[in-house]
Amino acid sequence: MLVASNRGPVSYTVDEHGSLHARRGGGGLVSGLSAIGSDADSVWVCAALGDGDRAAVRRAEGGLLPAGDTGGQRVRMLDIDAAVHADAYNGIANSVLWFVHHMLYQTPLEPVFDAEFRRQWASYEAYNRAFAEGLAQEAAAGAVVLVQDYHLCLVPAMLRELRPDLRIGHFSHTPWAPPEYFALLPDDIREQLLAGMLGADRVAFLTWRWATAFMRCAEDLGAERYLVGRPCGAPPHIEHLREGRRRTHVGVHSLGADGDFLRARSHEPDVAERMAALRAEIGAGRRTIVRVDRTELSKNIVRGLLAYRQLLEDRPEWRERVVHIAFAYPSRQDLAVYRDYTAAVQRVAEEINSAYGTPGWTPVVLHVKDDFARSLAAYRLADVALVNPIRDGMNLVAKEIPLVSEQGCALVLSREAGAYEELGADALAVNPYDVLQTARALHEALSLPDGERAERSKRLAAAATALPPARWFLDQLRALQELQSS
Repeated sequence: MLVASNRGPVSYTVDEHGSLHARRGGGGLVSGLSAIGSDADSVWVCAALGDGDRAAVRRAEGGLLPAGDTGGQRVRMLDIDAAVHADAYNGIANSVLWFVHHMLYQTPLEPVFDAEFRRQWASYEAYNRAFAEGLAQEAAAGAVVLVQDYHLCLVPAMLRELRPDLRIGHFSHTPWAPPEYFALLPDDIREQLLAGMLGADRVAFLTWRWATAFMRCAEDLGAERYLVGRPCGAPPHIEHLREGRRRTHVGVHSLGADGDFLRARSHEPDVAERMAALRAEIGAGRRTIVRVDRTELSKNIVRGLLAYRQLLEDRPEWRERVVHIAFAYPSRQDLAVYRDYTAAVQRVAEEINSAYGTPGWTPVVLHVKDDFARSLAAYRLADVALVNPIRDGMNLVAKEIPLVSEQGCALVLSREAGAYEELGADALAVNPYDVLQTARALHEALSLPDGERAERSKRLAAAATALPPARWFLDQLRALQELQSS
């Protein structure tokens, strides 16, 4: 079995003496791959992302990284040319595909698909081809390959040409754009992306909403969609008409929070230290509205702050009685639009504090430096969780905060988050663009009786842990292995 993703389970830095230092990562993929056991014959193929990673690849002579660095996992890093990777990752994956699937473009001005776009697209093709070739080299006869996310949409078809014996799956962690928005892309690029993914035996998504959008896009470009009888909940599949003889099955696997890990980690000493510091910063007896996000455009942090300002304006009884803890960790700061957005978050927070703050009360406690222990401390202190993305494949924060909150928290949740499918019944749903509605929802959340808030939080936590990362991964693997030959 092989897993392919842009980012792997380990990264390297080079110190001032030229020595390499490995740091293991976390997340659903790491937990999932660990669930199959260290004796499984598996390899993780990923890209070298920096100078330290490339030095590690050279040290390993292009082969598997040292097991001591990877926690026992077998990992092969691909040393793709840095300029090619930058064009593919920032130029296409993060600046085009991410924007399309999250519907982020300001269409009077963007996108512009010009000669520079075509140059970067050639890099995206080369980057995907490097993965396909690396996987083809590593895979045993008949192996299962699980390709991850929008960075690697072309890999399944490329790998199919190189190794038709393999069983190939692709999983999308993002939303999928509806056909009318996907149509912003040039016609040949749309066809190439869909043909690339339909080279897989099975493609999967976080929710049926995203899966259905993908199928509609495929239909628009000539794929015939049909449903198989589903007495046992089997997924639908579509036929790729250009090849005619092959079927690509479509499935859904929601991703839940790792409850055991989060509960244990949130009670370690460093979290307790940060809780004490946050309590001092907040002040005694105040309610908390908590959000923890990257300063990613789709997370909608600015409108969340505007809604909080509206709450303070419309409901002056909450002044001095509530604090908005906003942890907005910088993301993709090598892109100007993200730097500008991070600056906008800071500016709006400062404006709120200037307009409403008093000597004993800071309305917004904003931190822009990533600190996982501090995030968990905020989770534990949360009375209200604010999760209002413009569009989100899932949003695990919506699942994590109710799980960790000590007194139970109310969840204000965008209906455009994938998590809404599972959590919507016990959340206060909002249109992410409607600041007034979000402000009203924050007031309602803060006003919930303690018992109701605790009961909602309990149900949210149960839903959040129903599909832990290990099961999410193993279910994908099992579904792919069980497919009949087509």
